[in-house]
Amino acid sequence: MTDKTILEIFQQHFNGNPRFFRAPGRVNLIGEHTDYNDGFVFPMAIEFYTDIAISPRSDGKLNLWSENMQSSISLTVDSLKKNRHWSDYISGILFMLNEKGFKVPGADLAVKSQVPFGAGLSSSAALEVASALAFLSLSDKKMSDKDIAKLAQQVENQFVGMNCGIMDQFISVHGQKDRAMFLDCRSLDFNLVPLPSDSARIVVCNTMVKHSLGSSEYNVRRAECEQGVAIMQKSLGNIKALRDVNSEQLNSYQNDLPSVVFKRCRHVVTEDERTQQSMNALLNNDLRLFGDLMNTSHDSLRDDYQVSCDELDVMVDLARSLPGVYGARMTGGGFGGCTVNLVSLDHVDSFVENIKILYKQKTSKNPDVYISSAAKGAHEFFL
Repeated sequence: MTDKTILEIFQQHFNGNPRFFRAPGRVNLIGEHTDYNDGFVFPMAIEFYTDIAISPRSDGKLNLWSENMQSSISLTVDSLKKNRHWSDYISGILFMLNEKGFKVPGADLAVKSQVPFGAGLSSSAALEVASALAFLSLSDKKMSDKDIAKLAQQVENQFVGMNCGIMDQFISVHGQKDRAMFLDCRSLDFNLVPLPSDSARIVVCNTMVKHSLGSSEYNVRRAECEQGVAIMQKSLGNIKALRDVNSEQLNSYQNDLPSVVFKRCRHVVTEDERTQQSMNALLNNDLRLFGDLMNTSHDSLRDDYQVSCDELDVMVDLARSLPGVYGARMTGGGFGGCTVNLVSLDHVDSFVENIKILYKQKTSKNPDVYISSAAKGAHEFFL
């Protein structure tokens, strides 16, 4: 991909004077596969953005160009439908906006993304959220930040077909510089928690693999969690999601739940507990405890939720063997993608150097390694 600005890319393919919008990807520090169980998550926006340039049209056409895909498509606003194409993340946003009465007559839109595809860093949410801001700029109606996140999730669920929770879209909208976000996925209340920039860094390691199991197994895991809730509801009654169950309650159902369903539920219930503990650990600057919780989270994802893979486990094990590492875990949906690591500031440079060498020796793959501060959420920008 070229280093052309989004303005240069737009001018190469379209006419007009565009406006510019961007939205970040994210890394989740802890709280994996809890969002669609009404639980708690602890992500931060990262300094990789998806940029969009947009200019209105009056003829009902939606013309799209992706610099990453080196691909274009022309659609008709009044007959948008799922195409199983990269454009679904954009056209789905416009379809849902028009369904809600936000009439956009058409647009020329160019997109360029820094968020690595298939790495578990929410490139799709960044694209959806940036698209939402862009299309809303052509409407005479406003939408709240929370509703933008809900809209983007709705597109993912109903238009694209990924039955995800709201974490990715929410942090892409609401991210704040130098802050992680502790989010209650039921109430959508959140706390912005300072990161320990004077003593540690968040380092993301990309395994460079993405197994095809990802999306299909994601929906299977969600169904298994819902099965567990349905069984426990028969006697617990007022529970709506695994968020409402504690470890003691769950353990009393071990003989009533299918063994696989019990393991899935055990991960989610204990992960919610770990995520709540991790916020307090960070507020108290207890990095050792935070790292221990990250480690336990990965082990639970590997053993109970079974969404890790060999490459992720290798990367995590290597990271834990290096000096200055408080904790390491897979991040994102699983079956490939990235790990997230909390590393002492004094050891960051050596960690980056050594993890690349060791992972290459073990897997013959050259990993990408990113040191990222928490970034600002979605916004309009100017060139």
